[in-house]
Amino acid sequence: MATLLVEHADWLVTMEDDRARIPDGGLFVRDNVIERVGPTAELPTEADRVIDAGGMIILPGLVNTHHHLYQTLTRAVPAAQDATLFQWLKTLYPIWAGLTAEAIYTSALVGLAELMLSGCTTASDHLYIYPNDCRIDDEVRAAQEIGVRFHACRGSMSLGESEGGLPPDSVVEDEDFILQDTRRAIEAYHDADFGAMLRIVVAPCSPFSVTPDLMRETAALARSYGVRLHTHLAETLDEERFCLREFGRRPVAYAQDLGWVGDDVWHVHCVHLNEQEVALFGQTGTGVCHCPSSNMRLASGIAPVRAYLDTGVKVGLGVDGSASNDSSHLLAEARMALLLQRVSGDPAGLSAWEALWLATVGGAQVLGRDDVGRLASGKVADFIGLRLDRLDYAGALHDPLAALVFCAPQRVDLSVIDGCVVVKDGHLLTVDVGPLIERHNQISRELVGIGQ
Repeated sequence: MATLLVEHADWLVTMEDDRARIPDGGLFVRDNVIERVGPTAELPTEADRVIDAGGMIILPGLVNTHHHLYQTLTRAVPAAQDATLFQWLKTLYPIWAGLTAEAIYTSALVGLAELMLSGCTTASDHLYIYPNDCRIDDEVRAAQEIGVRFHACRGSMSLGESEGGLPPDSVVEDEDFILQDTRRAIEAYHDADFGAMLRIVVAPCSPFSVTPDLMRETAALARSYGVRLHTHLAETLDEERFCLREFGRRPVAYAQDLGWVGDDVWHVHCVHLNEQEVALFGQTGTGVCHCPSSNMRLASGIAPVRAYLDTGVKVGLGVDGSASNDSSHLLAEARMALLLQRVSGDPAGLSAWEALWLATVGGAQVLGRDDVGRLASGKVADFIGLRLDRLDYAGALHDPLAALVFCAPQRVDLSVIDGCVVVKDGHLLTVDVGPLIERHNQISRELVGIGQ
């Protein structure tokens, strides 16, 4: 049983309910599980590997609860730079129709590398488009190679334009095949055990891209296997109008009718909910992923995160797809969440502590995990460290934890996932980034050139 000792951190932040911040702190890990957390003087003095965290702040690894990794290939596409969600999708669908298995794999490596360097140790991705030879397996392979804890959402689109949906018919799948392949992915990859590195989620894309029947059947399939459910919901007013026109009810009521509320469900965005709908999510344990940068980028609105938290709704953060955020920096997302909740006039709309709580504990709750998100005895050894002596934090060390959020978002200097060092001295150890970027850019040029 291998052991790891982290010692002499300037500050160790556990994210426990008492907001514990331990000066000269550290932790002791045995067999990839945290055994002890506390002041360095109270920890064992020897281990198979010892990390001197002097000059650093150590905190739990961040949890990303929504992404579309393939979209790293279509960042800042000119025709989609100033579009609303539906316009943006219609512009990009023809480009994404050219995706290949290699494109999915390569883009997943790029997006996950970005996430890991930003402090993310647990990531969820929503892959809902499968043209050509693409499969969920392509990004699973990337996640396993790069060493991140991964929740792969087997998404789907079945309602093409000819049947009243938004996506073109060329990128939708047959519903029987969707159910069959989702079942295959669960049986091949899902790990329900403590400390699992890979889990599968059932995730139809959205109310405007699948049929009510598929929503019902995928929910039943997920619950038969005990896996979680995820989809987009109430992102824009266009979606609200679509649901009222096509289904005669608002998005949340539509989701509730189809069995898409409960403590095994989380929705992304949830910008346009009223008081009763917020209360429903709180009462049913339904989770929310907040993606502030994407919501601003597409002019979708401001999600009522303060109301969610005050009502007891489970809330985590997501960077969303890199074509509607153009970044995969989770610490930057925590900063955006803090700032956006203050825009309406409350300077305490979201605190630095709450922003980091959303990025750690909140995200773990949304994904249904009790083994990540905090630094405590019995949790898996997922943690990150940032040096405090950098230029960007100069003058901010009155509150080092707040500096992480209020100051310019930084890359981590240290990241440990499942007890393994994956980032050291600011460098990712599990992938050669230079050749990856070169191949990714080549695929991106070819893809966008074909689709325009």
